[in-house]
Amino acid sequence: MAELKVEIDPADAGFDPERLARIGSHFGAYVEDGRLAGWLSLISRDGRIAHLETAGHRDKEAGLPVESDTLFRTWSLTKPITSVAAMILYEEGRLGLHEPVSDYIPSLANVRVYQRGPVAAPVTVPAAEPVRIWHLLTHTAGFTYGFHHAHPVDEIYTAEGFEWSAPPEMDLATAVDTWAGLPLLHHPGERWNYGVSSDILGRVIEIVSGQTLDRFFAERVFEPLGLTDTGFWVPEADAHRLAGLYAANPADGKAVRNEALGGNPTVKPRLLSGSSGLITSAGDYHRFLHLLLNGGELDGVRLLSPRTVRYMTRNQLPGGADLATIGRPVLFGLPSFGGLGFGFGFATVQDAAAAKVISNEGEFSWYTASSMFFWVDPVERLIGLFFAQLVPVRRHPLYSRVRQLAYQALVD
Repeated sequence: MAELKVEIDPADAGFDPERLARIGSHFGAYVEDGRLAGWLSLISRDGRIAHLETAGHRDKEAGLPVESDTLFRTWSLTKPITSVAAMILYEEGRLGLHEPVSDYIPSLANVRVYQRGPVAAPVTVPAAEPVRIWHLLTHTAGFTYGFHHAHPVDEIYTAEGFEWSAPPEMDLATAVDTWAGLPLLHHPGERWNYGVSSDILGRVIEIVSGQTLDRFFAERVFEPLGLTDTGFWVPEADAHRLAGLYAANPADGKAVRNEALGGNPTVKPRLLSGSSGLITSAGDYHRFLHLLLNGGELDGVRLLSPRTVRYMTRNQLPGGADLATIGRPVLFGLPSFGGLGFGFGFATVQDAAAAKVISNEGEFSWYTASSMFFWVDPVERLIGLFFAQLVPVRRHPLYSRVRQLAYQALVD
């Protein structure tokens, strides 16, 4: 990957440089008082970087700063890449959005839905309809994560070893078959809930393509786009570039080193997670987002058609509902689910006024529990990234602040 750097004068990209500097001064305070170990922010227009700033440490204990080539665990920013990979197969006619997932994974043929009762003896009923490919892409299938701790099904996942990750001995196929035997939170297509759907989608990709998920991603996404820093593990030679993982101290909110949730990033994981498994750099992820802003093509490489990208990034929730109406809140410190729909791995702005953050209808974005965030605004032709490594982020309004500070600086 070429050196990541500012490529256009902010004023030439429509930004007031003094106003744009507010991003650094605002988030610099998070490092100064210990709320974040470090961070990277990037804003581009038409794919040309107008703002790139780093602060603090990627490894506070070793005194190593965040740099433009720092590697970050993507956590849920893996999900949009998995969605793009699935839609590559869709465009080749190798899967359909309405097809039952059980056509590819037989263990999902007879899923059941939680009705009542304790974790040890839940009462369930048969799902009203099959789990379909589009349910996985939109997180409306009924799967969950244990870390929500808001419903008996969450606790069932935790009891089975699926709180933040999977038991270390499990591979992807075994994990998917295990989830198939656990109750769904709701009937497929009934509500939105954040869960392991993208992992199951990753398994579908493996079955349809005949390749492991890491090989499919490498050959069909990373290598064509020149994403040399992105993968499921980090080569030993690049381990020094990796940002450490930090947790918010419950007492004061300050960042404390906690690698327990991160696994060993220098070893190929047994479970290749399409939900949260990738590691990347800001430069690589920006190229991926530029591909989407550009309608599925970048530097002469086309992965998807413009119509597919538009379809993926429109609201796909049943009845055109927003997340506030049929979604269950997640841990990410979002100011509101109002006005936000959901596409194929992305939140989508339906009503900017209801979203309560300056934005445009048609913007698509996503977030992680580890303080990472992106948004793509096709109206302003703008991409924004904010990368840090703090779990959980709900104490701090990082995501809304970076957007409002970016838009107040856009003056053309």
